[in-house]
Amino acid sequence: MMLSFVERDGGRIAYEVHGRGPLIVLSHGMGENRHSYRHLIPLLVGAGYRVASVDVRGHGDSSAGWPSYAPAEVGGDLLAVVRHLDGGPAVLVGNSSSGAAVVFAAAEAPELVAGIVLVGAFVGQPRLSLFLRLAQHVVLRSPRLFGMFHRTLFPVHRPSDDAAYRKEMVAALRRPGRMAPVRGVIHPVEPHWTARAPQVRQPVLVLMGTKDPDFPDPGAEARAARRLFEVAEARMITDAGHYPHADRPAAMSAELVDFMAVTGRA
Repeated sequence: MMLSFVERDGGRIAYEVHGRGPLIVLSHGMGENRHSYRHLIPLLVGAGYRVASVDVRGHGDSSAGWPSYAPAEVGGDLLAVVRHLDGGPAVLVGNSSSGAAVVFAAAEAPELVAGIVLVGAFVGQPRLSLFLRLAQHVVLRSPRLFGMFHRTLFPVHRPSDDAAYRKEMVAALRRPGRMAPVRGVIHPVEPHWTARAPQVRQPVLVLMGTKDPDFPDPGAEARAARRLFEVAEARMITDAGHYPHADRPAAMSAELVDFMAVTGRA
């Protein structure tokens, strides 16, 4: 599939489009790239959807050197992709750090967003010990160490091409200026996405892997996120880690197809 770009103030955003039908826009978490969704996309296309998989600013083939990587800016990038494709209202899916971005997008342009899906999103800033804060400081400056950390987020199932994907991901992060965006997308900013959540009127689906190692209690985190929205549902994906679209793609696809009916984009 041909790579496309949309120009934004400060750079350009890369994305690929697959299939035909109502539009679903996929946005990955920190350090990853659009290929994170490589196993989910064919399932959604087969279900009759047009799928745009986006490289978050500073990641993948999107340009680096942005003045801000805040979720509000990333959400604006996703809206720019929807406008570029004339595909609204679309359903936006955000994994991990991108979960915040889809909330900002939905609040900013409800006419372009039919619904949002938060996958493994963080309701609050994790409370880390001094040791873990130091470890995070080191990991988020080393592509090799980030790759080692990334591997731990698949505690049960692992895609057959996981090693090859991670090797390419680490190589991409070794390019000049590519670790700063990894830190940038999770840098604390105000307002936090939880302050925007009550402004979202579209349907919301919160998805969480039951084995997501980023949370001491994934179910509690999912329920906490659900309570922030006016119309929301929280669902758990059994034996999935932090990336259910990669380790349990069939289960994730089934949840998204069900959600599309709720949004009227079936």
